[in-house]
Amino acid sequence: MSVLVFADSSEGKFKKTAFEVVSYGKKVAEQSGSDLVVLTINGGDASELYTYGAEKVVEVKNNLSSFNAKAYASIIKQVAEAKGANTVIIDSSVDGLTVAPLVAVALEAGYASNAVALPSSTSPFVVKRKAFSNKGFNNTEISTEKKVVGVAKNSYGAHENTVSGSTESFDAALPELGVKSESISRATGKVTIADADIVVSAGRGLKGPENWGMVEELAEVLGAATACSKPVSDLGWRPHNEHVGQTGKPVASNLYIAIGISGAIQHLAGINASKVKVVINTDPEAPFFKAADYGIVGDAFEVVPQLVEKLKAFKQA
Repeated sequence: MSVLVFADSSEGKFKKTAFEVVSYGKKVAEQSGSDLVVLTINGGDASELYTYGAEKVVEVKNNLSSFNAKAYASIIKQVAEAKGANTVIIDSSVDGLTVAPLVAVALEAGYASNAVALPSSTSPFVVKRKAFSNKGFNNTEISTEKKVVGVAKNSYGAHENTVSGSTESFDAALPELGVKSESISRATGKVTIADADIVVSAGRGLKGPENWGMVEELAEVLGAATACSKPVSDLGWRPHNEHVGQTGKPVASNLYIAIGISGAIQHLAGINASKVKVVINTDPEAPFFKAADYGIVGDAFEVVPQLVEKLKAFKQA
């Protein structure tokens, strides 16, 4: 038996979450006395995965130009069956949350998403996971013979454990997809919300799109991604792909800075998994302050430029 980890990639480069799930899978394999097998689909240099404990890497190369949940689920199932995997580990990104249930159904496996720790037991298989929009945790037991685990971003971390790995090719059959991507438009030259360790987000407190320059400048200094609240994207001030929250993109960054965002429950539910939350708002009664680790009561138009100035001086020191 083996543990199969799917290491996701984009445009031929492994995502940060790939190294995290490989690190996680390595430990699960050790716990259960199993071999670790890592699957890549049109991925990058497999030797990068050896650094995190991937002894065996299975590469699938095909003409898929973009992510397709049906195709990815089929490939993962085929490799899992070929390698005798009883546990499949996938990240809990947007793509991961889409494909993992399909894999679970195909393998007749139990599925636990958003795992935040290694299994406390492998027999029975019990894993701690986030629940109630990241407001609590539960210990979930997967009682089926085969299991699918989704690892929450930034919950376990990427841990170097260099091994002398090997790579093999796998010829996977693609199902009839039914849906075809005609074109894909991606933002370039910016840190994406999905990969960002730091996210700088702003809301209606900025009063208009013409004031977003200082948000972008702060993000540039920090090497961060920019984001916004739902009302801002609804007003057309910022693109919808920057909308974070329960109804937008979930955020699990190491640092989340909220500027001029009051902290509606839907927004908090989507960013609550971030490790450190900093809030800048003129209203000391803003709900966001109750969820914040650090808060600044003040005018963003005064605070943010000073913050940028101090950070630039610190970097130059």
